[in-house]
Amino acid sequence: MYPHILVAVDGSDNAFRAAQEAIKIAKLSKTSMVEIVYVVNVEKVKNELLRAGSPETMELARQRKIAPVEQALTAAQVPFQTTILKGEPGPEIVRYANEKQVDLVVIGSRGLNRFQEMVLGSVSHKVMKRVQCPALVVK
Repeated sequence: MYPHILVAVDGSDNAFRAAQEAIKIAKLSKTSMVEIVYVVNVEKVKNELLRAGSPETMELARQRKIAPVEQALTAAQVPFQTTILKGEPGPEIVRYANEKQVDLVVIGSRGLNRFQEMVLGSVSHKVMKRVQCPALVVK
């Protein structure tokens, strides 16, 4: 069905719900593998470091955002790998998904209204418009 499923994770409830949907889809096929992708937004690293106090604390905070998804995949016995990328989340997810020729991208929706989406541009909207494979946005 979808041998390589990419699920974008940012620590939000929406991202966790997206991961749960990716698990459901992966379980339909015995050959599916889920790749957890977390993007470190390089523009915000300085602010994160100031709040965290040290690079080690910042890394621990990132791991806490990814851990629930890894635990859910392990519990569901779905094979997975985790990839950390650096850059602006929307374009970086698109670049990576297209480069790796993933079969399905699953991403959480931020639930922005039309005006906010036009002004700010959501990550899920950017991914949906530019990724070269099927994509599922989970509310």
